[in-house]
This record gives sequence, structure tokens and C-alpha cells, in this order.
Amino acid sequence: MSNQVTGAARYRIDRTEVRATIRQGGEIRILLSPRTVGSTSGFNGTLTLLPGEFVAAQRHPYSDKFIYLISGELELTVDGEPVPLLPGQALFVPRDTAHRFVNHGPEVAQAVFSVAPLAPSPELGHVDLEPVPHPAEPLPHVGDNAATPDAGVR
Repeated sequence: MSNQVTGAARYRIDRTEVRATIRQGGEIRILLSPRTVGSTSGFNGTLTLLPGEFVAAQRHPYSDKFIYLISGELELTVDGEPVPLLPGQALFVPRDTAHRFVNHGPEVAQAVFSVAPLAPSPELGHVDLEPVPHPAEPLPHVGDNAATPDAGVR
């Protein structure tokens, strides 16, 4: 019996199936992407920030970002302006706009985000605007090869 998933279920990803990265701060997992499901128009993931953690300032020259807060509290700084985000609220960050996430609250913050459209290549899609908390760690891997499995779950 084969373990290979077929049909529409091949587009379903469990967050435990993808490696988390902490390079930019917090824990970021890219769930639906060109690498995982062969998407061609954008990618989706989760962000978990412990109290006091932040995601370093960044911008996406080719892409808009959509953020939905599930739990906790976040403060996003968008083009220098602080924007508080509470559970059930969503925020749109236009392409090439500087943004940064901080959890000033007492609870873990959990958010879902999407980035679209895709940059012409993964390395052009993200620009750090300040030093990242864990520079030795890899960037989240969006990639363009759905056939390459993640190197492991963290």
C-alpha cells in the first residue's frame, strides 16, 4: 500500500510537515507555497511570537502581505506607523512597504499570513531592513521545487 497522497488531498499541508525558521524572529512556517504544493501566485504561512519577541523589519518589493491574527496581540509598524492588531483583525501591507511585528502582550501571538504575487525568484522577494535576531538560521523556504522535501521538522 502506498503512502503517496493523491487527488485534492495532495494540496493539504499540516504545519508539522514543514520546518520552522526563527531567523527573522518568532517562529515562521511556510505552509502553502510553490515548494510544498506547486502554487504559482503566492504563499501562505503561520507566525508564532512569544511575549517580547519581534520579527525584524522587512519589505517585499514584488508582493503584498495579508495578516490575520488568531490569538494574542501584535503591534505592526507599517511605514513607521504603529498599528495594533487584536484577535479576529486582519491587516493589509502593500508591496514594498516596510513592516515589523512585535508582541508586546502577555500571551503567545499566533497569526496566519499570505504573500502575493510571487517575486520573479525567491531571493528577490524579501529585503531585511534591520539586523535579524538569528542571522545564522535560514530564511523561510518558499522555493520553486515542490518535489524537494523539507530537510526536517523543527
